[in-house]
Amino acid sequence: MSRHRIVTGYVSALLALPEGTDTTAARLVSRVVPGGWTLESSAAAGPADVEVTLGPAGVTANTHTVRICLSRTSVASDTLAYVTYTALERARQQRHMVTVHATALHAPDGRAVLLLGTKGAGKTSTALALAERGWVHAGDDLVVLGEDDGGLAVWPGKPTAALRDPAQPLASKQQRALAPFATDPARLAWVVRMAVHPTLTTASLTPAVPLPVNERLRLHEMLARYISGLPTPLNGVDQVPYGPVWPLDTPVLARWRSHLITRLTACWFDYLYAPGPETAADLLSKEAEAG
Repeated sequence: MSRHRIVTGYVSALLALPEGTDTTAARLVSRVVPGGWTLESSAAAGPADVEVTLGPAGVTANTHTVRICLSRTSVASDTLAYVTYTALERARQQRHMVTVHATALHAPDGRAVLLLGTKGAGKTSTALALAERGWVHAGDDLVVLGEDDGGLAVWPGKPTAALRDPAQPLASKQQRALAPFATDPARLAWVVRMAVHPTLTTASLTPAVPLPVNERLRLHEMLARYISGLPTPLNGVDQVPYGPVWPLDTPVLARWRSHLITRLTACWFDYLYAPGPETAADLLSKEAEAG
């Protein structure tokens, strides 16, 4: 096994790989995962944080090491980057950081705003409209949220967005680089759960006070998504993928996530409804200027 220092998702760890592993495809994915994906050779002693071996696909873990078994084809594909990113979610949460499904931007005053919503809720299209109004992209679909110097912060996430041509609704989405894009974390100032849909006849921005129980459940699912129950393909796209529940979680991390939910609910937290992204962006910009 060859040993490397891996840096991804704003954490670093010791990674053991089969000798002669070609990491070219994995390195190309660095532009679409938060914090990138880089490797350096390492002579560090002791057990690896993540160990990748060849064989039937599967994941096991003990107190220190996450062991990922992959086919030879998958090890040489971009699957290597995605599964090692997921394997390091435990390390992120131990350092009070967590990968979340959200879109983030820096408002003109420099503070971070987190846009939440289900798939198709309008997060990406609203973010693009906000960027035209002077906001700075800080991640589409994936960002890293955590505690930093006593406050909540958002680290830059995925710097690309997958967009579908409205004229070709059945065509594959195309990746688009987001610009301008943040390079540093920013203090979280505002959380917005949004629903943008043309069937809505009016637009509104309503404080989520008091926070409903269902919202707390949604936040719990969001914070736990990348450490338990996430279907991570282990066989690569050219074979049938499957997603086991990875054994990464611990009671200590679960308690920290509950603590983080309490801190999130103390943030400026709104529900936004709008018929289109331009209207949504206007509402958010006006509120940001006022607040």
